Amino acid sequence: MKTRFRFERLNAWQTARNLNRQVYRLARKLPEYELYAMTSQIRRASVSVSSNIAEGSGRNSDKDFAHFLEQAYGSLMEVASLLYLALDENYLTATEVEAVFEVIDKAAGQTAALNRSLDVKTAKTPFKRGAGRGSLDPRPSTLD
Repeated sequence: MKTRFRFERLNAWQTARNLNRQVYRLARKLPEYELYAMTSQIRRASVSVSSNIAEGSGRNSDKDFAHFLEQAYGSLMEVASLLYLALDENYLTATEVEAVFEVIDKAAGQTAALNRSLDVKTAKTPFKRGAGRGSLDPRPSTLD
């Protein structure tokens, strides 16, 4: 398929797209009574990752892009949390969940690296920046 959009070339988006496929596959295994709760939520959180990366890449400033990457990272953590719940409820096996955690970990690293590559001088984000680390950071980074 022909590459048309900037986001298609981003490794973080490609990994998020892979995450979407894996989450949708696992979501089919969740009980039917979870369709409007956990199933819907984990699917929406997963789609939010790739969608925020794509939307951010289309913005006109690195600051805007950084904001969308933060949203994508938060959605990655939401997917991970929901997978723990599915594991706790014995809806999924540890092996199934661990495979998706590997993809989440990869996507998180790529999202953080992409964010660090942006020319954003403010410390509004939890992503570490080159100059200005420390006193400008509102909280320590958990993304690296």
